[in-house]
Amino acid sequence: MAAKTGVSPLAPKEFPDLPVVEGVSFATVAAGVRYQGRDDVMLAKLAPGTRIAGVFTTSATRAAPVLDCQDKLGLVSADGAAILVNSGNANAFTGRNGLDAVATIASATAAACAVPETRVFTSSTGVIGEPLPFDRITSHLQTLSDTADAKAIKSAAMAIMTTDTFPKGACATVDTSAGEVRIVGIAKGSGMIAPDMATMLVYIFTDAVIEQDELQSLVATHNAETFNCITVDSDTSTSDTLLVAATGASGIDVSGRSDFSDALRAVMLELAHLVVRDGEGATKFLEIAVNGAADDEDAKTHALSIANSPLVKTAIAGEDPNWGRVVMAVGKSGAAADRDRLSIQFGDVLVAENGWVSPGYDEAAAAAHMKGENLRIAVGIGIGPGQATVWTCDLTHGYIDINADYRS
Repeated sequence: MAAKTGVSPLAPKEFPDLPVVEGVSFATVAAGVRYQGRDDVMLAKLAPGTRIAGVFTTSATRAAPVLDCQDKLGLVSADGAAILVNSGNANAFTGRNGLDAVATIASATAAACAVPETRVFTSSTGVIGEPLPFDRITSHLQTLSDTADAKAIKSAAMAIMTTDTFPKGACATVDTSAGEVRIVGIAKGSGMIAPDMATMLVYIFTDAVIEQDELQSLVATHNAETFNCITVDSDTSTSDTLLVAATGASGIDVSGRSDFSDALRAVMLELAHLVVRDGEGATKFLEIAVNGAADDEDAKTHALSIANSPLVKTAIAGEDPNWGRVVMAVGKSGAAADRDRLSIQFGDVLVAENGWVSPGYDEAAAAAHMKGENLRIAVGIGIGPGQATVWTCDLTHGYIDINADYRS
């Protein structure tokens, strides 16, 4: 599999110092699923009674691990749990072999971690259509279980990477009268990223006490405004999985607390942005804000039409404030729009208004904005109250270099 050279220019300077979340521990191993010389399997062991919520890809060609996780999600148990992830092979479009591989891995993980098979959640990411060499994973499971460490989350973030150029982590804390609640998360994602659930692999852990239904509701609600609002290349993966595990180890009940909800959303949004910042070949991070649409759904349709346009994305890469391509993307979206009410801004520069170039438009100022790494395009539709914000990156030749020989 081709690897990217160097780290994305949009990457943070370093992996964050994530606090330990009681009730979860991590272990990784170089199993040789596909990669050589690097860890490619991650195990997260979870304390008894952990609540697990999640959302998954809506792809019609969902991978076997996704189907298995969907079947198990929502089961409340006093037992412990485990999450097992491999990179390099997606175990997708592998027929009966894929289902058998999941069953075998789940059974072996359950035995190694002393938890029920119904409490084992697996994920796979990588090449589609190749049988998963699951024996390379199961042979390491007891060692993984025995060596799990609460502080090994960075290693876990690195083990789940494929074409990612940097590990992705985020955290937040909630101060309560009873003490501090912690939230930490890791993600992988770089290509095949488009909003149709979570668009990558994401694992978030908190020591909060919270009921299953409320946790699931929060995850679904915040997902709609975070992971479902990013796109790198308009392609939705077969393997997208977002799991949030609440161990309850803090003993602090966060039911109904808006500060916990806000903190969880903040972690999810930061991880979503990090995925875009590691978009394959990316050199620009772009926020697209649409307002004045008929409703929020139409606003998002317009925003994604702009974000997914190869012509817009290549103009961004070329630092060209080509607002005509934005007009084109709005017009083709299928959502309601009125040409003569449209307005467009690049950064703080008003480019167009009332369906025509703004009389005060300063091309040099717009071009200067385009030279930055963090860009913003705002579009006013002018017909209603709808608004939405999405995030994307530019499209460079680096994306072609990575994906033209992905399997070689």
